[in-house]
Amino acid sequence: MKRKFAAAAGFAVAVSLSLAACSGGGDASTEPSGPVTLSVSGWALDTTPEFQDLADAFTAQNPDITVEVKGYDATEYNTLLTADLAAGSGPDIITQKEVKFVPTFVEGGQLLDVSDVQLPDGISGASSYQVDGKSYAVPYRNDSWVLFYNKNLFEQAGVDQPDGTWTWKDYNDAADKLNAGLAGAGSAAKAAYLHRWQSTVQGFANAQSGGDILAGDYSYMQPFYERALSMQSSGDQVDYNTSAANKLTYQGEFGKQNAAMMPMGTWFVATLIAQQASGDADDFEWGIAPIPQNSASTTGLDKTPVTFGDPTGFGINANIDQSKVAAAKKFLAFAAGEEGAQVLAKIGITPALLSDSVVETYFAVDGAPTDDLSKFAYSTHEVLPENPTSNKAAAIQGILNDMHSAIMSGSVSPADGLKEAQARVASEVGVG
Repeated sequence: MKRKFAAAAGFAVAVSLSLAACSGGGDASTEPSGPVTLSVSGWALDTTPEFQDLADAFTAQNPDITVEVKGYDATEYNTLLTADLAAGSGPDIITQKEVKFVPTFVEGGQLLDVSDVQLPDGISGASSYQVDGKSYAVPYRNDSWVLFYNKNLFEQAGVDQPDGTWTWKDYNDAADKLNAGLAGAGSAAKAAYLHRWQSTVQGFANAQSGGDILAGDYSYMQPFYERALSMQSSGDQVDYNTSAANKLTYQGEFGKQNAAMMPMGTWFVATLIAQQASGDADDFEWGIAPIPQNSASTTGLDKTPVTFGDPTGFGINANIDQSKVAAAKKFLAFAAGEEGAQVLAKIGITPALLSDSVVETYFAVDGAPTDDLSKFAYSTHEVLPENPTSNKAAAIQGILNDMHSAIMSGSVSPADGLKEAQARVASEVGVG
């Protein structure tokens, strides 16, 4: 099995932390002694089982170490966690939900140096947590963006399904055919759904055009925006304003068969499987394909498609009790290793470590697609970072998000929106 991952990172200061923390130190090779209870942060615990499953599996192997999951609101995770850390009530193990906020914790002295935690060969995303040559967290999952497609709707429209050779032009052409075929078959479904996030345009532009948001020139994004707007004007996908006004969800649009195709991260695999099992999503056959490419040079099953994504990781609170450090580092090594990867794969979560056995476990999940193209799309790709390693990334991404909304809503043209964003980044961030 061929796998290629670009382990890179994004660091950005979103808010400043005023509390300076003490370093816990410790040696990852030191075995914890006596009963230890660790707390780990998580979010949306009712619908995100990965935290409790990892905790339970680790405790089963280490009966003297109990891991308790502390839940936070998913939308306010970083704000609430920052408040707890400043108050001295933060968890022992800090889940890094978004890479761009890592420097908030590093510069605030909130994360322990975990460079001595041994990581397995082949893990992706590890360098996302390195600052000045030190590691402040370890990756345990690493989602990437792929193309979800509804096989039933393709068949109904009489259109050939993705085969791993698509460029974005092929994607647009297929969307035109799907829209016509579905309308002719009496279906109200659209050819595609593009969610409102800036990632759905900018992430691919950055990864596939060699773009660098730190350079301050965003002209390379223009063709990607023009393509997205053309699909709105043609009716191939719901327009941005309608999606926003009706608060459409990507889960609902694809799960209820309102769209035949959807670019989305691999985290949606687990959600879709669960929703089809519960009846929240319709019962239909689906698969995943490599995300369409900007150049034919990276298409085909003998090539490595380029996509993007950031890892999710575990770090250790620098204020942790010294007696817990060894146990915490042992948990990090477990979560990032083969055993942790197997725990995640069994529930349809994409681990940072994708060994052959992990991929096999992943596709053995009831409800997962079993075709070869889905397995290829999942396991073979070059993942470039959504966020570069810089404390300026968060501020720049905020400006680019404003630009995204303005362009996609039709308030400005792509050319004018890009120029305005470049001017703002230059004046507000000092880049460009």
